[in-house]
Amino acid sequence: MPSVTTTAPVPAQTQSPFANLAGLAPGLLLLAAVGYAGKFIEQFIARYGKTHHLVLPNIEYVLWAILIGLIIANTVGVPAIFRRGVATYDFWLKTGIVLLGARFILGDIVRIGRIALALVFVEIVFALAFMTWLGKRFNLAPKLVSLLSVGASVCGVSAIIATQGAIEADEEDSSYAIAAILALGAISLLVFPLIGHALHLSDHAYGVWTGLAVDNTAETAAAGALYSDAAGQIAVLTKTCRNALIGFVVLGYAIYWASRSQAADIQNKAAFLWQKFPKFVLGFLLISSLATFGFFSKPQLLAVGNLSRWAFLLTFAGVGLRTSVRDLTKQGLRPLLVGTIGEIMIASATLGLVYGVDKIFHL
Repeated sequence: MPSVTTTAPVPAQTQSPFANLAGLAPGLLLLAAVGYAGKFIEQFIARYGKTHHLVLPNIEYVLWAILIGLIIANTVGVPAIFRRGVATYDFWLKTGIVLLGARFILGDIVRIGRIALALVFVEIVFALAFMTWLGKRFNLAPKLVSLLSVGASVCGVSAIIATQGAIEADEEDSSYAIAAILALGAISLLVFPLIGHALHLSDHAYGVWTGLAVDNTAETAAAGALYSDAAGQIAVLTKTCRNALIGFVVLGYAIYWASRSQAADIQNKAAFLWQKFPKFVLGFLLISSLATFGFFSKPQLLAVGNLSRWAFLLTFAGVGLRTSVRDLTKQGLRPLLVGTIGEIMIASATLGLVYGVDKIFHL
């Protein structure tokens, strides 16, 4: 039988893995270059100060990587050829969290996580109630209030995107909420370490507070790491406890709006929860379990820890490269104002809560 040829175009999904990797490569290289530049600047300043017997401020590579990314994004911009690769920073964030599990044994997770989880419940209830009340006082659209409340209480942009689909909110409302959360996340990188040092918070106390009060996981990891490596680990662990509850919060809002005939009914609640559950939490627990039961040797634990740091390095570079000051300022004043007031109140309430718990339980 003679062969048959066709001139039909090849569907995009049949594109070879090598072609997909080639499309990601420029952005990945940019992430690595920005991240390593931040590390180089930190080490250069430290060496220069030591050589010349100067006491220079120890500014972590995290801040340098974010600043370099911000400068690039808000001056020359990020060309289209780099954007696919830069967008993978969220993947590197989750990879870093999973690998970070090797630095915690299950006993530590249970001890810290038990306190953190209790505080997370208090934070979520307070944040949802206060943001809802505040949004109504400012006469924001009801579904925009829901998106801002979920974003401020659970896990920022991820929670907003998950909730938008579940409650069938408008794209415009989602954009407003995301812009407000991103703007406040960027500010937290500067403000939180200053407050922590001013109050002489321990690494554990600061990490728990950051994990409770900073919305986006990437900014949480960065704000924690700016304080200390230990604070960064505790911040990510606490934030992971918040992330684990996203499905329940989104389900609650979906049921509420469905009861008002403004969203589709949830037919299978268990399947809905599993769909919304952040799977990287399971990866974190798996790696931690392996470390607890001696699966890794000491050199392997060090290697996994270094891989985690490299993954976060790419994440922090991506935070800067994906933050556009222009986009953050053009979304309107009222959602940003509600977000600002709400975040200040949430940060203040959780700081008081952590400060009190630290005095009693010595975090």
